[in-house]
Amino acid sequence: MQDARPSRTALRVAMRRAAHQLYDAHPLILDDPIAVPILGTEYLPEVQKTVTKLEKPFSAALRAYLVARSRYAEDQLAAAVARGVTQYVLLGAGLDTFAHRNPYPQLRVFEVDHPATQQWKRDLLATSQLPHPFNLTYAPVDFETESLPEQLLAAGHDPHLPTVFAWLGVVPYLTLPAFRATVAFIAAQPRGTGIIFDYGQPRHVLPPLEQLAHDSLAARVQLAGEPFQLAFTPGEVAAELPSFHNLEDLGSTELNALYFSNRTDNLCLLGSAGRLLSAWL
Repeated sequence: MQDARPSRTALRVAMRRAAHQLYDAHPLILDDPIAVPILGTEYLPEVQKTVTKLEKPFSAALRAYLVARSRYAEDQLAAAVARGVTQYVLLGAGLDTFAHRNPYPQLRVFEVDHPATQQWKRDLLATSQLPHPFNLTYAPVDFETESLPEQLLAAGHDPHLPTVFAWLGVVPYLTLPAFRATVAFIAAQPRGTGIIFDYGQPRHVLPPLEQLAHDSLAARVQLAGEPFQLAFTPGEVAAELPSFHNLEDLGSTELNALYFSNRTDNLCLLGSAGRLLSAWL
């Protein structure tokens, strides 16, 4: 993400979540009544302009992946809350709306993101007259100059309590040292802490047609100033998480079976590039 500018990829993700609410068949994978109003009059017309593209297989598959990863994170969170977890940290929150739909009064939500993206979100919420949830705390972090542990602590996060960390749409844009530093921080949290993130497989392990789709998407995010930098195979990413247990690493086949069976539209995941992982201390 470029300095002092909100994330363009965060906007694209939010637009696809909104499109899911407006144009996909019910039942929705992610029922999100905030996804449309948060875009406001500035960005919602762009979603409406692109409606004819939504049925194209690549567009539908990407939208399916984006809503599935949010749904999966929220399903994992629900199970953790049932076990007594009371803290949820969204790393690279972008325009995530969970805090505005949070059904758990005892759950504190911390949104971590670059100050520019976070201010942009707050401006959109104000323009759309969406209220600030009582149990949401913003933790702005400029990773070039500030420490994630220090900023979370300053925001009121209790490091002595287990926490669910959702890290969605972030890992592919990181360097390996940055990825490892965040994993080490989470691995030092109390027992019962969980991490949920998505990652992409390396281009060279993908079949030829998926390599072309990967190249197209990579070119678009490069133009947005947020290039892909990091990829793993399932074996490689598991090796990065030695302190964690109960790893669940899901690809398209598993996610389609979990969320997209018996649909009346063409919404489903395609290919093998994107994967979702959860793991626990």
